[in-house]
Amino acid sequence: MKRQVAIVGGGPAGLMAAEQLAAVDGLQVTVFDAMPSPGRKFLMAGRGGLNITHAEPLPAFVDRYGERSPFIAPLLDAFGPQALREWIHGLGVDTFVGTSGRVFPREMKAAPLLRAWLHRLRGAGVQFRVRHRWLGWRDDGALRFAAPDGEQTLDPAAVLLALGGGSWARLGSDGAWVSLLGARGLPVRPLQPANCGFNVAWSPHFRERFAGAPVKAVTGACGRLSRQGEFNITAAGIEGGLVYALSAELRDSLARDGRAQLCLDLAPGRSLARLRQELAQPRGRDSLANHLRRRVGIDGVKAGLLREFCPPDALTAIDSLAAAIKSLPVPVVSPRPIDEAISSAGGVAFEAVDERLMARQHPGLFFAGEMLDWEAPTGGYLLTACLASGYVAGRGMAAWLREAG
Repeated sequence: MKRQVAIVGGGPAGLMAAEQLAAVDGLQVTVFDAMPSPGRKFLMAGRGGLNITHAEPLPAFVDRYGERSPFIAPLLDAFGPQALREWIHGLGVDTFVGTSGRVFPREMKAAPLLRAWLHRLRGAGVQFRVRHRWLGWRDDGALRFAAPDGEQTLDPAAVLLALGGGSWARLGSDGAWVSLLGARGLPVRPLQPANCGFNVAWSPHFRERFAGAPVKAVTGACGRLSRQGEFNITAAGIEGGLVYALSAELRDSLARDGRAQLCLDLAPGRSLARLRQELAQPRGRDSLANHLRRRVGIDGVKAGLLREFCPPDALTAIDSLAAAIKSLPVPVVSPRPIDEAISSAGGVAFEAVDERLMARQHPGLFFAGEMLDWEAPTGGYLLTACLASGYVAGRGMAAWLREAG
């Protein structure tokens, strides 16, 4: 009789672990998911073009995981960006590298990849139980699930939890597992929004005029981290690629100091000296708005930002105006709610798991994906680490089961 192995969570990490375990003789692998079908968040993330991974050199790739890089590096050694691309090719899906170094499937969609993957998993004997919401453990250690036909239990030989983080609850990752793990004594760091927008206390005039406007070709900085890109003004604040890239620094600054600011260079192609020289040109009958537009290309929302955060006298003095264009502080009030975030930080501490991603104090219990305490920027880094952790956890489960007999 085959030994039962349970994977709770049908996202990329859980499915990758299932694939590793399905190759082991004598195991019955079952994936449980609370949603009507597996991979719901994966499909949503790929709606605008699925960014699988990134083609930059591995040392730079690993650095994207910040203070968690030492924990993520061994996972990427086992299943890194190149191995990921080869695995996707094995599913019959071609990939290409975009101009930014981001890697995409040829069709740019998640659905064909997920269909091929699920077909292969089912062919390998993996079973799926959808609409099964995990409720924790029974007193005797059996898993509890809320299922369409009522509560069900299972006492498998090993368990992998891959329930996602705390963002996009409507797609299944609602963070409800935090209290369940805490009750069993597992160290879980609080979930926080990552790759998220921020609230800004706009004036009514600015909000009414510029909500929805893109801010393009700027450089943003927080602390010692600086990135070039673009973002969007919202009625509540700011969001978009540049903001997401700096979100961890902004969030942590708010938590540490009670305040944070996004420092904008509105004219990254011009030096401070050049700005001073151009702004010193005679205005004639031009208004300040026309002078900024004609001389230094600042108009629209960029000009609006200057007026929003600069005192009136700073706009009329050449030196202070040039300095503001090169370094305009935009104070942020708070992160947007975690459910709006692309991903989340926090989760099961890496110190609580071994190199196989098994809980040190709970043999046979493994973790993968966003449940672990790490974060990364967008650009393929999130998906790569999720898949790598599932790969390592799945193989680790197989090894542990062999050892346990």
